[in-house]
Amino acid sequence: MRTQWILPFWLSLAVAAMPLATSAHPGDKPAQAPACLVVEDGWIRLPPTPRPMLAGFGRIANRCKEGQAVVAVRSPRFGEVSLHETRMVDGVSRMRELERLPVPAGGQAVLQPGGLHLMLMEPDAVLAEGERVPLVLMLDDGREIGAELVVAKAAPSP
Repeated sequence: MRTQWILPFWLSLAVAAMPLATSAHPGDKPAQAPACLVVEDGWIRLPPTPRPMLAGFGRIANRCKEGQAVVAVRSPRFGEVSLHETRMVDGVSRMRELERLPVPAGGQAVLQPGGLHLMLMEPDAVLAEGERVPLVLMLDDGREIGAELVVAKAAPSP
């Protein structure tokens, strides 16, 4: 008699532990709020000769009501992309990789030569002036924000 209730008992536990569906069709992703973190005036400095490492700049503006943090960056055009910061320490310029770049609510992070910047390593091809390079910012809450950098010899005019 005991075996008559064991299967229904375990089946009911399995069903109760299943997550509730968040979309009408299997495989659909749940809807996300529109991105309020944007990259503005993004650009990659065009070097005089091809290089295996380039730098990306611009402004990451946070139009959200809460602070956000960028924890990683990627691009299909580069083997590796990382956030870096250059600082003067005891009269010597030092660069270090950042694991997290906080962007306050209503604020921005300015990526510029000699300060915060993107290190773009191992390009898949030589870049040309005016070319647009896709980028993805990964946030600490798991969201991904698409962006674009333009290849240029100098910073774009605001």
